[in-house]
Amino acid sequence: MPVNTLKDHKAEQRIVSIRTWLALVFMILLVMVLVSRLFYLQVVKHDELATQSEENRVLLQTVPPVRGLIYDRNGNLLATNRSSQTLAIVRERVEDLDQLLDDVAQIIPISENERNRFLQQIKRRRPFESVPLKFRLNDEQIALIAVNQFRLPGVEINAELVREYPEGSSFAHSVGYVGRINDRELKALDPALYTGTYTIGKIGLERFYEPILLGKPGYQEVEVNARGRVTRVLNRVNPSPGKDLQLYIDTDLQNAAIKAMKGRRGSVVALDPKTGGVMAMVSNPAFDPNLFVTGIDYATFNDLNTDIERPLYNRATLGEYPPASTIKPLVALGLLSNDVVQRDDKIYDKGWFQLPGSDHRFRNWNRRGEGWIDMKQAILRSNDTFFYNMAGKIGIDRLHDFLSQFGMGRKTGIDIHEERIGLLPSREWKRGAYGQPWYPGETVIAIIGQGYMLTTPMQLAESVTLIANRGKHVQPRLVKEDIPAFQSPEWGHDIELDDRDWDFVIDAMDKVVSYSRGTAYWRIGRGLKYRMAGKTGTAQVVSIPQGEEYDAEKLKEFQRDHSLFVAFAPIEDPQIAIAIVLENNNGAANIARDVMDYYLLPRLAKAEQERARADNKRTEQ
Repeated sequence: MPVNTLKDHKAEQRIVSIRTWLALVFMILLVMVLVSRLFYLQVVKHDELATQSEENRVLLQTVPPVRGLIYDRNGNLLATNRSSQTLAIVRERVEDLDQLLDDVAQIIPISENERNRFLQQIKRRRPFESVPLKFRLNDEQIALIAVNQFRLPGVEINAELVREYPEGSSFAHSVGYVGRINDRELKALDPALYTGTYTIGKIGLERFYEPILLGKPGYQEVEVNARGRVTRVLNRVNPSPGKDLQLYIDTDLQNAAIKAMKGRRGSVVALDPKTGGVMAMVSNPAFDPNLFVTGIDYATFNDLNTDIERPLYNRATLGEYPPASTIKPLVALGLLSNDVVQRDDKIYDKGWFQLPGSDHRFRNWNRRGEGWIDMKQAILRSNDTFFYNMAGKIGIDRLHDFLSQFGMGRKTGIDIHEERIGLLPSREWKRGAYGQPWYPGETVIAIIGQGYMLTTPMQLAESVTLIANRGKHVQPRLVKEDIPAFQSPEWGHDIELDDRDWDFVIDAMDKVVSYSRGTAYWRIGRGLKYRMAGKTGTAQVVSIPQGEEYDAEKLKEFQRDHSLFVAFAPIEDPQIAIAIVLENNNGAANIARDVMDYYLLPRLAKAEQERARADNKRTEQ
């Protein structure tokens, strides 16, 4: 019988057996790999993966506090918070951030400035914390993002509160503004307080009172879906809102002062002599602080920063100007209190003064001279020659020491950081600054508020307030409430002088306005319905060669004299003290009249009506 060589059953069995064992070994190895992987995930990486899983389901979110509001004295809002729809991105939910930003930019406009700010900010955020890319979305933009949400992973539309300044530029320098936190500020901040907060006070009250305006953040645990959307809030600890501030500022008075300035460069400061409260603080030109809140673009900031009229500069507390003749009432008090001159002493004014042994003539503004003149006439006529003659008698050191009592040469301590000290020269100062001795001619110039001497409008307002109060010192303040941690130490103290000296100088300032030969009479004195004590001043910007007369038309605008005016009213019961500096222009006294009329006339009319009603009631009884 023939053998079947085409089929070997034993060989087939061996092959099947080998393949079966190989499959079994492979399956065993596969199971071992799966078990080892399961062990690695469940045991070795348990804590890390459990945390990640929980973060994908439950997130801890910071709840930023509501920033405190700022009101004027009548309850008008000067700084508030407005709801804003903000486009934000959670970095952990984005694979390609640059591509996502490009996609968003194709849907709604995203500026290069917004993109750069976002990329800087995203480096500083906590894990799973959304970072704003664009603020103040309109309804159309929100709709476009919603329609395209499926291709924008990590993109959120959040409702946030954004700082807003309803009065725009009117209070840009006093209230200030908030802006995006920069890298330098970030290094000095407490991260626990600023988590979820992207802005910080930059200037003015916003900066000075930042710690209490900010408030304290809260937090909430939220459950999210796979796309990172919040489905419910599991737990919440509410934030503590920032403290509201009420100011002495009067919005209507501030706007009246701005209107009176008619767009001219300068500053107006109005104080309440009884409290030191700043009722108006104008620096013109100004800027819109709302531009800075969510981040100003480079081109706009560069335009503001390089503007020759310097709108970013707070002239009220940073501007340093020669006080000129506005300090003559102070100098007169110094001459009297140091027994340098008697009230009725006279000098003969030929229109100029010369130091012994010198041929240089220090000229009076009235070059024809005014003949025999006493100190009261010298104040109301703003006669320089009289004070030139007193320079050598009082000397620079006694002049320095007396004027320092009125706040010259030091900060007023107002509750904003942006303040300069001005300059009150002395022998010691010049020796330290220039390594030179003090010359007699420099005292002659200093005694009429020129030369090295510099003051800020705020210092001038404080000094005239001291005259109004007959030496009682009150410190300028913007915020009504006393907040001990933010109170600047008061430099001043009451100034004790002979009552007759106060009467003498105040009467002279009264005549500056009310007497026909007073330097302010023909500008503002006629028709005045209350008694005002004032003093004019004209500060030279460039020197005029001896023998030549000042002609504004021959000079460039920025070389023309500054006009100054200080005043308080009513004399018998001071309710407002004011200092005005008008750069390279005339008319400071006219601004004072407009501002004081606006403030005083309604109040005086109301007081008169109340007196009339009281008189009628007594008559009826």
